[in-house]
Amino acid sequence: MKRVLFIDRDGTMILEQPPTYQIDSLEKVVFYPKVFKYLGKIAAELDYELVLVSNQDGLGTNSFPEDTFHPAHNHIINTFAGEGIVFVREHIDRSLPADNLPTRKPGIGMLQQYFNGDYDLANSYVIGDRITDVKLAQNLGAKAIWLNQDPTLGAAEVGAGSDLKNVVALESTDWAKIYEFLKIGLRTVSHDRTTKETDIHIELNLDGTGKADIQTGLGFFDHMLDQIARHGSIDMVVRAKGDLHIDEHHTIEDTGLALGEAFAMALADKKGMERYGFCLPMDDCLAQAAIDFGGRNWIVWDAEFKREKIGRCLRRCSSTSSSRSPTRRRPT
Repeated sequence: MKRVLFIDRDGTMILEQPPTYQIDSLEKVVFYPKVFKYLGKIAAELDYELVLVSNQDGLGTNSFPEDTFHPAHNHIINTFAGEGIVFVREHIDRSLPADNLPTRKPGIGMLQQYFNGDYDLANSYVIGDRITDVKLAQNLGAKAIWLNQDPTLGAAEVGAGSDLKNVVALESTDWAKIYEFLKIGLRTVSHDRTTKETDIHIELNLDGTGKADIQTGLGFFDHMLDQIARHGSIDMVVRAKGDLHIDEHHTIEDTGLALGEAFAMALADKKGMERYGFCLPMDDCLAQAAIDFGGRNWIVWDAEFKREKIGRCLRRCSSTSSSRSPTRRRPT
């Protein structure tokens, strides 16, 4: 699914101009500090669609004629495009606050197309300078990056008693910090997979420090997942509830599927990934594993079991488990 940055214009891409806050001439266009450099890096390096969402109070009325809006707006958009920053869509509401229309931020009337299942709104962001942008993020089921220069801006349209603390993922007026936050946050996901046999919850941060909190009900499986986190410098939370009273294989299989799905979400389009090799011989054993995140789903299994079991066996282990298993080739 596609992730989106819903970006406000005035106060976010360009500086606002009180007391009218209307950018109705080229002379009023002043670009936000560092926005070209760091929004350009976001557009070039990170896997987000850029979408412009802006309230332009009374656009098209006598107080704000269109012929004063479009020259400045077109100059802004064309200048950003010249720096490689292209918005796939522009959503501009023309209403006044008193109109109370659902298309006006923080309403989501203009943004219904993003609820069609093609977009990962939970891992998308609204970037803006007003509290209405934070409220828009809440209404979308997304997170907010708040360039908070003045907390009173837009407060009248949000309403008293709105609890938006958990919506704000970052509060900063520095585009450099926004870029750094998104660069890390892109590779952090929360994912759930539920079937008739299992209920799996995964939290994954590919840029972590190796912290793991694994609870699958299978001690040895917990240990092996912990090794992935530890040696991969990945922060990982796994909660698995499965039909262990029947067998352990559903829990192991579905946890693996859920973890693979979470990795795919975190890696997105795999920008910046390169192939590498690593081998670790030890005094008493040599283990070799090749893990391919490129999408080729194949496994070659050639293993010799010399012990009846590893860890706690949930069902009676077959006495034949010590025999050499044949090589198996099948899709994973």
